[in-house]
Amino acid sequence: MFDIGFTELIVIGVVALIVIGPERLPKVARTAGHLYGRMQRYVSTVKSDISREMQADELRKVGQDFRTSVESVATDVEQQATVVDDYLRNETSNVSKVLTAMGTTEGERQVTAAAMKESAPEPVAQQSLPLDEPDQNPAPSDPASGKAA
Repeated sequence: MFDIGFTELIVIGVVALIVIGPERLPKVARTAGHLYGRMQRYVSTVKSDISREMQADELRKVGQDFRTSVESVATDVEQQATVVDDYLRNETSNVSKVLTAMGTTEGERQVTAAAMKESAPEPVAQQSLPLDEPDQNPAPSDPASGKAA
């Protein structure tokens, strides 16, 4: 930082010895050393405080970016869920219209609820999968034999 060589330090020491005197020079040097140490500690404290503030600011920015991305993903998921929900409602409406049309245009025979139950396949129970523990899934069962594979 400062460009002070050994010869300049010797000149400063000789001038200090002449001006201050040999009795008070050790006390002044000790006091100057303490003040220099305090100054270094103060500067290092200020540097660490500035560094901590910069890191806290960076963390706030990262947190805000993360919050923004999570909100964006949540919005996208809600939009996709709405699209799927609308599609399923539309398909349910179409199936209801077809069943109503079949009941009225079947000719002489009216389609009854009992006939619908006989022709409709039995609903299959849906298996839930534990997503957090994939190794715990039960082995798929063979419906023909009733045994696990």
